[in-house]
Amino acid sequence: MAEETANLKLPYIWAGQALKHITHNEALLRLDAIVQPSVIDRDLTAPPASPLDGDRYIIASGATGSWSGKDAQIAAFQDNAWAFYLPFEGWLCWIADENTLLAFNGSTWSAVSSGLAFGGTSNIINSSANGAATKFELLEEEITLIGASVDSAILIPNRAIVFAVSTRTTQAISGASSYDCGIVGELNKYGGSLNIALNSVNSGVISPAPFYNDTPIKLSANGANFTGGKVRLAIHYMTCTTSTS
Repeated sequence: MAEETANLKLPYIWAGQALKHITHNEALLRLDAIVQPSVIDRDLTAPPASPLDGDRYIIASGATGSWSGKDAQIAAFQDNAWAFYLPFEGWLCWIADENTLLAFNGSTWSAVSSGLAFGGTSNIINSSANGAATKFELLEEEITLIGASVDSAILIPNRAIVFAVSTRTTQAISGASSYDCGIVGELNKYGGSLNIALNSVNSGVISPAPFYNDTPIKLSANGANFTGGKVRLAIHYMTCTTSTS
């Protein structure tokens, strides 16, 4: 028999086990952290100075200090210490400071878009009895703009076919007079000289473009460096997965 449950990794209590309350309490703490999860923020790379018991965060990319190496994990402050919980594909989590629901796709957290016909971040258009599938997928991220350019944390996946990268200015951009949306080597591939005003949008539709490496989206400042502002971008793409058997 295994030592823990298959999905939530809760420890079993064994017959004749000493100090069974420790195992039981460990399972309760895990359930308290990851069942119906709601976190305070997903943009921090280091723990806050004065956390309260029960506070939870999704750790941002590039974490430091006691959060180092825990990118994308759920950090929960429990019993005056940080506990870390590795998410699994399909987990949902509410982000309190953004009023946004995220889904974990096995590598990154992305906003669940209400615009998808079936909800979630992936629609299977067709699949075979052996698991091969054609999917339309979506990744979304809100990016804070500072400096000459900023790369997205979300990546165009290797072997994806991209149809568009759409953008919305969610906080008015300062410093730059406009910005470009693209990738390294093609800085305005998905839009050039884009508007910096609040709620400005662009649907950067292109001819279907295949990618053969995981690739970030680059937002580049025009006229001067970014000194503030936020843009929410979405990558609209298709994947063709192989059979599983």
